[in-house]
Amino acid sequence: MNITNPKNILVFQTAFLGDVVLTLPMIQLLKKQYPSASIDVVTTPRAADLLLHHPAIRSIIYYDKRKTQKGISGILSLARKLSGKNYDVAVVPHRSFRSAVVVALSNIPHRITFDSSSAKFLYNHIVPYKNEKHEIERNIALLSPFQISFYKKEFPNLYPSVNDIAAVNKMLFEREILEHHKIIAIAPGSVWNTKRWLLERYAELSAMLAEEGLCVVIIGGKEDSKLGATILEKASHKNIFDVTGKLSLLQSAELINRCKVLVTNDSAPLHLAVAMRTPIVAIFGPTVPAFGFGPYGPNDIVVERNGLPCRPCSIHGSDECPIGTFDCMIEIKTVTVFNAVKKILQPQSVH
Repeated sequence: MNITNPKNILVFQTAFLGDVVLTLPMIQLLKKQYPSASIDVVTTPRAADLLLHHPAIRSIIYYDKRKTQKGISGILSLARKLSGKNYDVAVVPHRSFRSAVVVALSNIPHRITFDSSSAKFLYNHIVPYKNEKHEIERNIALLSPFQISFYKKEFPNLYPSVNDIAAVNKMLFEREILEHHKIIAIAPGSVWNTKRWLLERYAELSAMLAEEGLCVVIIGGKEDSKLGATILEKASHKNIFDVTGKLSLLQSAELINRCKVLVTNDSAPLHLAVAMRTPIVAIFGPTVPAFGFGPYGPNDIVVERNGLPCRPCSIHGSDECPIGTFDCMIEIKTVTVFNAVKKILQPQSVH
């Protein structure tokens, strides 16, 4: 049963920030195929900021599933809201039971998800979830009921506003970071402790890059402010700047856009850099790029400790190393990451 000429399309993605960014290529292709269709996206209040100003998206519907809309009452109220919008089809890359129930209660005739989703019996279009594919390509596979094919890489796009650009200009001006300076972004945070490379290594790396005449900017949310302050204190160099907690998500994306390289853990900033086409040095510890969430650009480099029998230990990482060694991160040396940054900078094609 194929879907033809939908007028109103709902995309339901309430997972983590990176997951939302990786849903955008699928949304962009939908809009290219059906330019007159209206596409709305259900997502979390925090992730909603990433979707602002996107030309493929008509409106963003907030689902605060952890706070104001949690539980059964939240599910029912959102389903009532969606059922009044006359959607022809819902595309649901988020594989949770809650997502399935909301969409099923919303009276949307065509409902698409993966065969690995919870409560997949509540959907009527099931698409294979292929572990070997990148998440971007897995999400695009959800368009198969529309008979949409793609033959080249589709990257996510983010759209910082004029105000976002002005805020980044102001931040750089105040720190006397000028247009001719080469900026390297460092993103030390992650929701999971074991996905964070060691702070002292980030500090060593920052100092080494600063000594090369590069400007190092530490980025992250408010929750990363302590990490940023610690790196700044340990590295102690005039060319290192901590802006954790000072920028919105789209402002962070705009700052990443100005950078020559982003050094990051397996976390949301990696996907912001993919969207802004900034080369990435991605440090993977307990997780592996083979899960489908690695860098996607042509010049990106993954740094990881191969050959450990304990790795990968989980799909998301954890608060503590399950076997107490943390070898997957401890054995990644500062010089290895430094050399990866230098390798990207070598030809120094203008970014």
